[in-house]
Amino acid sequence: MTEQVSQHIIHGVTESGQRFRPSDWAERLAGVMAPFRPVGSPASHLTYSPYVVPTVIDGVRCVVVDNRLRELEPLAWKFVIGFAQDNGLKISERKG
Repeated sequence: MTEQVSQHIIHGVTESGQRFRPSDWAERLAGVMAPFRPVGSPASHLTYSPYVVPTVIDGVRCVVVDNRLRELEPLAWKFVIGFAQDNGLKISERKG
């Protein structure tokens, strides 16, 4: 049985190996996506969506995008992945 990809990771490094700027790009991107959350989850204060989370992996700022976003909000998915593609950022997959 093959494992399905459950997350895409957008790395703060371009395909040419340059570190992406500004340095807070991951937090900004995740902040824009904060309204996209599971049905019924409280949004009484600003928090990141569980579908788009900034993190640091091996010293590089990244955004982890849960693949459930693709089904729940296709335009939000397109926006996040399009951002990475438009800026030439590396994208990897994490299986789960």
